[in-house]
Amino acid sequence: MTNPTLIVTGASRGIGKSTVLLAIQFQRANVIGVARSQDALQQLSDHIEQDLQLKDRFKFVAGDITAESTAKSVVSLALNSWSGRVDGLALNAGVIEPLGTIANTSIQEWKQAFDTNFFSILTLVQHALPELRMSRGRVILVNSGAAFIPTHGWGAYCSSKAALKIFGDILAEEESEVTTISIRPGTVDTEMQSTIRAKGIGKMTPKKHDKFLDLHKNKELLHPDDPGYIIAALAVQGPIALSGGFFAWNDDELKAYRKQE
Repeated sequence: MTNPTLIVTGASRGIGKSTVLLAIQFQRANVIGVARSQDALQQLSDHIEQDLQLKDRFKFVAGDITAESTAKSVVSLALNSWSGRVDGLALNAGVIEPLGTIANTSIQEWKQAFDTNFFSILTLVQHALPELRMSRGRVILVNSGAAFIPTHGWGAYCSSKAALKIFGDILAEEESEVTTISIRPGTVDTEMQSTIRAKGIGKMTPKKHDKFLDLHKNKELLHPDDPGYIIAALAVQGPIALSGGFFAWNDDELKAYRKQE
């Protein structure tokens, strides 16, 4: 059987990096990774190439995922590599900023957040859809509880994630042969959490900001591998019966896709 080909955004660190490694290691996938940092992607590639069993299973595009040219390059690279297919998208790239109230953040900052958290996803999905239809592939949208929970100072993030939630619903409705699943990865030890701790003071309520400080202090943040394993597994195996669903990474419905201890 041909190994599946996945595209993973935000692949250079955090959940995206874990998804890349776990998809290659446990799902026998070939992966195209995309992120802004050429150096970080090259380091990830070098790490993968050191393992003879994983060698030649990862390629990358360094670029701004909000640019349509990057989306085109990513899909083109997938089609010109390995089996010439696109079997799944793991759409993980996202930003928390701008942090601040509606009154004290600019329209340009909101547009930048939506470009990353929403429009980059729409663009890549549109370019990949013809291939996903042929492969009966999967679109995994990394979302957040913020899609449902209004949080002081997180207006742009909450709004863009809410838009992404309904986008997933509509994609599942319109594309009946493509599996679309939204995942809430939980509170994960990533660069986004560092941004919240460093820049959230005075922009979030003290109670909410203190909660994130305490999670870090008490070592209660999830490791990126926890949701990363689920995302990788769903991108390869996610059944059409789950299409249109919005799940927490540890929901019972996804138990079969969690790493078995």
